[in-house]
Amino acid sequence: MITHHLSDRLLMAYSAGALPEAFNLAIATHVAMCDECRARLASFDAVGGAVLEAAADDAGVAMETGALATALARIKSARPSPRLKSVAAREGCLPAPLRDYVGGDLAQVQWRNLGGGVRQAILPTSQEASARLLYIPAGAAVPDHGHRGMELTLVLQGAFADEDARFGRGDIEIADEATHHQPVAEAGADCICLAVTDAPLRFRGLLPRLAQPFFGI
Repeated sequence: MITHHLSDRLLMAYSAGALPEAFNLAIATHVAMCDECRARLASFDAVGGAVLEAAADDAGVAMETGALATALARIKSARPSPRLKSVAAREGCLPAPLRDYVGGDLAQVQWRNLGGGVRQAILPTSQEASARLLYIPAGAAVPDHGHRGMELTLVLQGAFADEDARFGRGDIEIADEATHHQPVAEAGADCICLAVTDAPLRFRGLLPRLAQPFFGI
């Protein structure tokens, strides 16, 4: 049962298309797993549609010269949005939006060792934010850290706990500059998460800080 959900602010920003690609990926993946957030997103989409419909009834504002050509060029060059398959089938460990980025399920993930059995795989997204899969062996911990921005961590397999709560499959943790924690994978099953950040993490320990530039975290 999913107990940690997305905030209204994030769902509204996602509905409005105002988030970086990495955050769109995390939200689309959570929405594919969570009936409650999918229903809330549908309500925000409906409100947005009503606003656009009402705006269309107004006198309108003249478009800039070349605005249509610019918009079509952006559409042609853009990566397909992960939200297009946010309610697709959920076979395997990875929901459909995430499988599109990995190119399959867990067997296709190209892991890189971070030490202590922890591994990561950075996913290709735009420059505004980064997305990575994290593999944390059962009972293992990642280095304690704080945040210079926002981090969303979505559990795909197993569970982890930190100073605030326990997070199981489908749960999403929202961390910001006020959050300092050390996630520990629950015993009994390895934990796999999708983590997205819009700024580098703030590690307390010397070794993680030295390794940070090499691992892109």
